[in-house]
Parts: sequence; structure tokens; C-alpha cells
Amino acid sequence: MSKKYERRVSELVREHLATLIERRLKDPRVAGVTVTEVEVSSDTRLAKVYYSLIGDEQARQQAARGLDSASGWLRHELGQHLHTRHTPELVFEYDPSLEHGARVSQILDELKDREVNRAAGTSDAGIPAAGTPNSETGVATSDAS
Repeated sequence: MSKKYERRVSELVREHLATLIERRLKDPRVAGVTVTEVEVSSDTRLAKVYYSLIGDEQARQQAARGLDSASGWLRHELGQHLHTRHTPELVFEYDPSLEHGARVSQILDELKDREVNRAAGTSDAGIPAAGTPNSETGVATSDAS
């Protein structure tokens, strides 16, 4: 099959699975799961479904068990919607990209806060930075304290 067909089927599977998981799947183990990407094989018999979840390792394991448990129902519902010769078998894989992005965002926020504190004349601990006037004495502090 053509790559264009594979991409189109992958996108349809991703959209429909995301809707099914979010709105119709009642398993509390998969609450908060986001389908990030789907890769369908060239014969459309297999679909790797990448999902993301913000949470600890236990939440990820529970989500994996919930998705594996619901894969038959999800595949059946997908077959009702897709109208392709084969309904792909669903294989779920955790995608850490959202978690990684959240961590990068947190680091950037911390760096921004440090820069704001430095510009305001205080260190991270709330102590006046070297060379800035002390609010009590009005005398600039020095590095060699």
C-alpha cells in the first residue's frame, strides 16, 4: 500500500481511538490517557498506538493493563468505523514525550524564576545578591563577606 494511504489510515485510527478512550471507555485505569501517535503497518493488519499519561510508574502500569484489557473492544469499535479490508490489531506502547515536555517546561520556569530573582537583586534563597544594597543598612554587600 502507498505511504499516503498508511498515513491516512493511521490518522483515522488515532482520531477514533482518542475519541473512544476519552468518551466511551469506562475503565478508570485509562483516565487521562492521550493517544499521541499511531503507526499502521503497510498491510494495515497491525497498529502501534503510542499513548501518553502524566503520572507515576504505577499509573502507567495500570493504564497499560487497562488498554490491553480493552484492546478487543477498541478494535471491534474501530472496525465498525473504519471500513477497511482489515481492522488492525492494536499494540499499545507508552510514549514519554508529554512527560519529557512537562519536565523541560518545569526547568525553563525555574530558570526564568532565577533570572527574575537575579534582576530583582535577590538570590534563590531570598538573600540580597552581591553588589546590591542591603535593605536594612543601605550599604551594598560584597562578594567577600
